[in-house]
Amino acid sequence: MKITGVKVTHVNVPLDAPFWWTAGLYGGASKSIVEVETDAGVVGLGEAPWWHFGEVIKAEIAPALIGADPLDIADCESRCVPPWQITANTGENASSVAFGSVELALWDIRGKVQGEPLYKMLGGAVRKDIPFSEYFAFRPEQGGAGGEMTPEAIVDYCLRMREEHGSTIFEGKLIMGDPALEIRTVRMLREALGEGPQIKLDSNMQWSLTAARWILREIEPYNIRNYEDPVATFEEMAALRQHSRIPFSTHVPDLRRAVALGAPDTFVCNFAALGGLSKTLKFIAACEAMGKGFWCYSNDLGIMTAAYLHVTAATQWITEASQSLFRWQVGDVIRDGPFRQVNNTVRVPEGPGLGVELDPAAMKKWATHFTEHGPMGHFHDPGRAGRYRRLPLN
Repeated sequence: MKITGVKVTHVNVPLDAPFWWTAGLYGGASKSIVEVETDAGVVGLGEAPWWHFGEVIKAEIAPALIGADPLDIADCESRCVPPWQITANTGENASSVAFGSVELALWDIRGKVQGEPLYKMLGGAVRKDIPFSEYFAFRPEQGGAGGEMTPEAIVDYCLRMREEHGSTIFEGKLIMGDPALEIRTVRMLREALGEGPQIKLDSNMQWSLTAARWILREIEPYNIRNYEDPVATFEEMAALRQHSRIPFSTHVPDLRRAVALGAPDTFVCNFAALGGLSKTLKFIAACEAMGKGFWCYSNDLGIMTAAYLHVTAATQWITEASQSLFRWQVGDVIRDGPFRQVNNTVRVPEGPGLGVELDPAAMKKWATHFTEHGPMGHFHDPGRAGRYRRLPLN
């Protein structure tokens, strides 16, 4: 079997309402959907974390893979990715992420050829109901959605998610640059939800070390399960650890520094950003050996999310709920998407490979959205139009 083509389609999938994060308003995702075609008629699906990487795939990865054996992933990688020791020092690591997006499709092909779901190829399932958090944030109203711009509204939203969907794991961004507002919201959430539900926070590095010390001291009594990137560096997180028992997580996959400094405690990553599924499995194994946690990223579409489901199903070490923005996504590119958790979990697909199929009508709709509107922006601040925010916010 040989690779005959690699098709890349840019898509936008907006959220029902934008949410505030450290860099501005976040309105949705712009992804590249990858279809690796073979002379046997088997097509594998992949997903790039941002559309820029789709351009790298078209220009560099796709030409290199024509004629390759899709089951020989090591050979495919050697055609596409320079040695990491070099690219890490030159900033030329886009090829690693781009190939990681395609490598997902190669695993999908392997599963379809073998007639097995991905989790079985990874050794079998230790769980099949995969936990995901519900998400909350300050969100301006848009088209009847959102409108949670006060602590009271965020509390009401979380209570409604518990009532309607059985959600008891909540993660959120309380990013308005006001430490007192965050402290008040956390207190109100814990009082309303009671002792049992999990509360996780994600600051996107908005706080200075001084502000973070104050916030963590005030919210520690409310049993915070995890705080992601409260400050900008591992060194600052290590300094925070002297003042707080709250665990920290990060999107920055630097395991050596985390072990050396003692913080953060957990990595939250996209598989393509780690270089693909094969490298992700090695990274998770290294985290286990070093006593560091791992769970999966949010705001990916159904193809990457399916990979999260399979890997979590097959990996004993991933025990915490991964992030999700499922409830806010207005669409997807897969049939029956987007995934939606019920009682905190999503069932791992049982079909061959990733177990998901593209929805042609949805693909056309969201590709047209990208063509007509361009990529989704993540850095718009209505109060400072045309200028990027600077950190920390406080």
